[in-house]
Amino acid sequence: MKELRNYIAGAWQSPVKNQWLDNPEPATGKVYSRLPDSTAEDVQMAVDAAKKAFPIWSAMSVEERSHIMLAIAQEMKLSFESLAEAESKDQGKPIHLSKVMDIPRAIQNIEFFATEILHMASESHGTKGVLNYTVHAPIGIVGCISPWNLPLYLFTWKIAPALATGNCVIAKPSELTPLTATMFAELCMKAGLPPGVLNILHGNGKNVGSAIVEHPDIRAISFTGGTVTGEHIASKAAPMFKKLSLELGGKNPSIIFADCDMQEVVQQAVRSAFTNQGEICLCGSRILIEDSVYEVFRDAFIQKVKQLNIGDPFEDGTNLGALVSKSHWEKVLSYIQLAKEEGGTILCGGSPVHPQGRCQDGWFIEPTVIEGLGNDCRTNQEEIFGPVVTLQRFSSEEEAIALANGTKYGLAANVWTQHLAKAHRIAHALDFGIVWINCWLIRDLRTPFGGMKDSGVGREGGFEALRFFTETKNVCVKF
Repeated sequence: MKELRNYIAGAWQSPVKNQWLDNPEPATGKVYSRLPDSTAEDVQMAVDAAKKAFPIWSAMSVEERSHIMLAIAQEMKLSFESLAEAESKDQGKPIHLSKVMDIPRAIQNIEFFATEILHMASESHGTKGVLNYTVHAPIGIVGCISPWNLPLYLFTWKIAPALATGNCVIAKPSELTPLTATMFAELCMKAGLPPGVLNILHGNGKNVGSAIVEHPDIRAISFTGGTVTGEHIASKAAPMFKKLSLELGGKNPSIIFADCDMQEVVQQAVRSAFTNQGEICLCGSRILIEDSVYEVFRDAFIQKVKQLNIGDPFEDGTNLGALVSKSHWEKVLSYIQLAKEEGGTILCGGSPVHPQGRCQDGWFIEPTVIEGLGNDCRTNQEEIFGPVVTLQRFSSEEEAIALANGTKYGLAANVWTQHLAKAHRIAHALDFGIVWINCWLIRDLRTPFGGMKDSGVGREGGFEALRFFTETKNVCVKF
């Protein structure tokens, strides 16, 4: 039984109240570690440590901070295999996915912001006898709350720009996937990150998450997770005038026109629907297909989906692993049942899977494809966040746009057409923060990332992230 601890002031700390949470492996359903069930008292310890560290860390030159962050990235590279194995064990994803996506991107996050901070410039405006210039000062102590679906990937996506800009961080990984954040703390120690600059607290949202959001000395909150939780965070943080970055849910459309490259589309639609068991906020869970190619796409898509292998995340050839928790597994299964009650037809999948061997009690579900549902039903309106997609027809650009925009979410969309003008028209008409044309999940870290409507507030990535974690000050000099 592994026992994880909080990382505060550069050292391991047990929770003040000595309360603990069990952490099961999704693929087996068996508890293999426990973690602190932290409270406001633990948050206060972390804030005290951050207060001591902030004058030292913020006074360092950007070159010094960059050097330490690059040293952290190097330690991550040396621990690549162990990080990938831990991520798959903790989250349920196939090991090959951890190796090609999660851990490489986590390393890239640290390296990117470690170097981008060297290029963040101040503006100046000269006029007769007067010079105005801007400076970007660190906020102080910031809170970063990351989700369970891409644990280290999104954990580093938040803390990297916060650290690069000179802030001290109180970070909370998901209580469902705490392992790689703990391992990351060990690597920070090896790389020479000063004590108190990064503090990692484990526990649930009700206790430690709320304490982070409501602490008066934590002046900014960056959160990725569900829309309902984001709404709650905003209701607590906004009256305290804290800076807020909220990356929330999605109900993303894949829009397929008749003039697409059908072979490429089928392959990428399967990938965008079922990567990481569909547990990515950017997954295309609503597939909209032009009438004239609906049957051709549907039949080819289902054939491809049926070839996916579900099973042990550590076995070669596994395409879909386990869902992250029993409660989430039950939620996804309830939506499949709801789809049937709403009149949908299950074209393939729809059932739990019990692999033979060590994973027979794990939380697996077949990749599920549903047709025959209207756009206004709950199955097409609510975020399921699992291996479940729906197929819908459209007959014109206008109808495709109306269907795509017809939810409260606006995170990401992907459009498939060989017609250049049409691609631009559709992209500009869609109410989504990201629109991919003839591709999916290609990310340039210099570009802004975030959603519209109920999918979030603010943008992450590039200089947007560095600006979020700083306060901009104008200095006016008369000479």
